[in-house]
Amino acid sequence: MFKPWLRDKPVVVASNNDGAVVARNPAAKALGIKMGAPVFEIMPMVTRGELYLFSSNYALYQAMSDRVMAIIDEMSPKSAVYSIDESFVDLTGMADPYGWSVAAQQEIYRRTGIAVGIGIGPNKTLAKMANWAAKRWIKKTGGVVDLLDPEKQRKLLQYAPVDEVWGIGAKLSKRLIEDHKITTAWMLAQADPKQIRRHFNVNVERTARELTGASCLPFYDDAGKKQMIACTRSFGNKLYELCELEAVVATYAANVSEKVRRQQSLVTCLQVYVRTSWFISPENRYGRSVTMELPHPSADTRVITEVAQQGLREVYREGYAYAKAGVVLTHLIDAHGHTQDLFNEGDSGASQRVMSTLDQINRKMGRGSIRFARTNPEPGWGMRREYLSPAYMTDWSQLLKVRC
Repeated sequence: MFKPWLRDKPVVVASNNDGAVVARNPAAKALGIKMGAPVFEIMPMVTRGELYLFSSNYALYQAMSDRVMAIIDEMSPKSAVYSIDESFVDLTGMADPYGWSVAAQQEIYRRTGIAVGIGIGPNKTLAKMANWAAKRWIKKTGGVVDLLDPEKQRKLLQYAPVDEVWGIGAKLSKRLIEDHKITTAWMLAQADPKQIRRHFNVNVERTARELTGASCLPFYDDAGKKQMIACTRSFGNKLYELCELEAVVATYAANVSEKVRRQQSLVTCLQVYVRTSWFISPENRYGRSVTMELPHPSADTRVITEVAQQGLREVYREGYAYAKAGVVLTHLIDAHGHTQDLFNEGDSGASQRVMSTLDQINRKMGRGSIRFARTNPEPGWGMRREYLSPAYMTDWSQLLKVRC
């Protein structure tokens, strides 16, 4: 969108720390760039100007996603965001679903510059299949495919490989092909649902039934509260000192504590781990984790951070070049449904007010506007992103400049 002259050029996006390729455009695929290819292997092509490399820019992606989703919500009777680049829309009762889809596609492009593919079907799985066809044959379809016609469904399902079915990944498709000789989406739709459930699970059975036109998946995918929340990242630079790792763990603890409060849960125990890189000599490798119990169920960043620091001191050993650390919160409970301890009341009213105020200020003024002193807002150990695109939409100083 911001560099339209790159649209027909081979472009790839790197993972955290510029480690491996995680996204490729068609031109990059045509060059033979594989998903997961190490960045160092493609650097000669980047240096020669044959390939364009960008670091992951999560803030920019989310800002663009929010704009697209807002337009979809504005234009649709009912919508449900599925992921950062996918949304379901309920068009039940609409006289012309195809006409609405074309209009939505054009409006999104006009207001954001983002081209989207739209698939129409009687249920989620067939809508996803239609979306796959819309993008695969974009010159013919214009990016919109309507699968409400049973005959069109049959033709597409007979052509589509089984691994293109929503919810059927590489491992499942391999089992379906090798053990049951199911190679296409149509063959999965024609299979006995009870046998599919017996050999796989209820989710695969629901997928098979949806391919026949039945609706087995709810429109809103309410998975409920998370039972585990983690912040685990590799460092841009190796760390050696305990004080450096303390800043890392404090920053990670603050991150997960905010997420716990957002879903109105409490933490009962957590895990802390550190490790070196596994791509070094065995005698220099080290990795260890420890599980710590909190003194009481809590969502207070101060309590969670202190327990995490205790765990870090247990697992830390001098002399190692640490490459990764993590804080994992487990055994989460509902903040409004747990029984208080007679001798330990847990987070006080003052604690809850402090955390609530902290979250409100950071939501309004920007994340990290108020933070704990032990955390590091601009860490030297942060992710390595040497090919980061500008923050066109999230930083005033990096707004796009146009010369007329």
